[in-house]
Amino acid sequence: MTLELWTRAVLRHRVIVIACWLVVLVAGAVCAERLPALLFNSLAVPGTDSQAAGAILERHFGESTDGTFTVVFRATNHSAQTMRALRARMATAATVIPGGRAMALRSGTGIVYGEIETALDLQHAKGWTVALRAALHEGRFPPVLVTGEPAIQHDLDPILAADLHRGDAVALVAAAVVLTLLLGLSAAVLIPFAFAAATITATLAALYLLARTLAISSYAPNLVELIGLGLAIDYSLLVVHRFREELGRGQCTVEDAVVRTMASAGRSVVFSGLAVAIGLSVVMLIPVPFVSSLGVSGFLVALMSIAASLTLQPVLLSLLGHRGGRRFTVRASGRASRRRRDFWARFAELIMRRPVAVLLAGTALLAAAAAPVGFLQLTPGSISAIPQFTESARGLALLDDRVGPDAVMPIEIVADTGARRGASLPAVRAATARLVGLVSHDPEAYITASGAAAPYVDPSGRYLRVFVVGRHVFGDPAMQALVRRLRGGLVPAARFPSEVKVYVGGAPAQGVDFLDSVYGAFPWIVLAVLALTFLVLLRAFRSLLLPLTAVLLNLLSVLATYGLIVVVFRFGVGSDLLGLYRIEQLEAWIPIFLFAMLFGLSMDYEVFLVTRIRESWDEHGDSRRAVAEGLRRTGPIITSAGAIMVAAFSGFVGGHVAGLQEFGAGLALAVLVDATVVRLLLVPSLICVLGPRAWWLPTSIERLAGIKGDADAL
Repeated sequence: MTLELWTRAVLRHRVIVIACWLVVLVAGAVCAERLPALLFNSLAVPGTDSQAAGAILERHFGESTDGTFTVVFRATNHSAQTMRALRARMATAATVIPGGRAMALRSGTGIVYGEIETALDLQHAKGWTVALRAALHEGRFPPVLVTGEPAIQHDLDPILAADLHRGDAVALVAAAVVLTLLLGLSAAVLIPFAFAAATITATLAALYLLARTLAISSYAPNLVELIGLGLAIDYSLLVVHRFREELGRGQCTVEDAVVRTMASAGRSVVFSGLAVAIGLSVVMLIPVPFVSSLGVSGFLVALMSIAASLTLQPVLLSLLGHRGGRRFTVRASGRASRRRRDFWARFAELIMRRPVAVLLAGTALLAAAAAPVGFLQLTPGSISAIPQFTESARGLALLDDRVGPDAVMPIEIVADTGARRGASLPAVRAATARLVGLVSHDPEAYITASGAAAPYVDPSGRYLRVFVVGRHVFGDPAMQALVRRLRGGLVPAARFPSEVKVYVGGAPAQGVDFLDSVYGAFPWIVLAVLALTFLVLLRAFRSLLLPLTAVLLNLLSVLATYGLIVVVFRFGVGSDLLGLYRIEQLEAWIPIFLFAMLFGLSMDYEVFLVTRIRESWDEHGDSRRAVAEGLRRTGPIITSAGAIMVAAFSGFVGGHVAGLQEFGAGLALAVLVDATVVRLLLVPSLICVLGPRAWWLPTSIERLAGIKGDADAL
């Protein structure tokens, strides 16, 4: 079925289409309210040493590595009487948490600290933070601070939500202003917002259903909102702009204008949506639930955007009618419109005058921006890059100063002896002693602790564990190196009996497994995205060279973004002025999602520009005229959409969470680079340099891809 036939069928059933989307809107709003309770936030990697160690700790020691609270008392008096009083206070407070158990207290300079262990996962444990703090405080002395992963996440959630709401507000205001400037005071301005509301709520409804059986990250709704708004603005701008052109030609009904719009701009939207879906879907292949669930979210919102483009959008255009072609603006709007057309005509002429120079200069600029990528370092997470005004952050800082930076999240070496009371066997005890001795001499090991009873041995005596507190935070390269030394040398050197299985777990080991699993698959993810995107663009452009250059330019654009992030966050260029964190390492999930989102979203601009150039080429057969026409028709759309996206993503830069700052800054810089240097300079100049060769497509490939005669097919 061609797009023309599909669109006419949709318009005949417009009442049904509107009714269906209204049902989706209401259902999605309800699901969005209930979704957060089903979400999780864990870096656990199935099938790894850290996951196996975590499972043993949960089943046999009754504790969850990410469900343990750390309590810090400001106590200078460490007398036996004081310690007894604090132990009683801890034990009483632990009873407010289901299955909570107060562990042994330890002392540092001016502090006493200990853990309250639970078998709860992070999502459920963090909900008991307020109750635990209330039980511990109660006006008693010495003062107490509650930290640990659940408390950190509890304190972080409202800050993260506030930052995201502020970013959303900035995005909506920026979108309203730019859309009004571009489209005028017209009802057409409302279409992107209606589109976004429909696609976002539909995706959240689908996530709600999936979250009942699959692990979905708590960041998923924010990612959906971010991508959904971006796609809605991009697609609506392109379609409304083309709809106005069709109405402006006269002598056609509103329905005919809608059909023609969908046959041209609608086709571009479908191919663009497929490219976005591909870029995000391959992230689902990464064997880490935290990452793959975000890939699922992005894939779903791209599919919903395509569905809304093919059903809701033509109906909205038909309801808009001739009002969509009118701009209720001041008299100067006509002169402003002519000035804009003249600007894009002059801009195109400038590029065509020296296309080789423009191409070389733009490529050199991107290469220079990408150069610092060699200094990029990654961390699975950093507890030091969280807002320092929260109670959990103050507790961490106190432990860092008085005990050590990794006291809250130690490495836990867990051994399964395979038999009841196996931990007490002489050979096992000797191997444990050798391991403790070897680790104690490692320069990164600050504290090493083991024993013959709880909490070092489980009630059955089959399992034992050794705690290792490092001198750096859990995501630091030094701690990552210690985990690798333990696995590769120190544990084997301890010579445990052959039947004993030893696992290196805890947060530092989990972070290493996260990095290895994610970035072990990343090169294959990149290749898959490049190959699949090339095939989609091959059908969209009906050219062999342009899809190839498109994926290469996109790859260079992503590398340039990575380089700019290093310059801003690691080298600190402009970070103090913007109030950003200075960091040595980038959060490990950031490059993955920057690549997926940017490779997908940047394809919007690529498809919009090149398909319009292709239309003019098919009509006139003149490359220079085609480039000029393409820039004049899509330049305002690309720059307007880019301006909205830069403003939207910049709203997240002013947040208090380092990861969100990195993500927002990366997206804003990437869109800025892509919508200016790549789409408005490199792509037009490249097509000018290639000339007719830009549209070369061998007949054999054309037949193999099924392109001939398929330009207007769904």
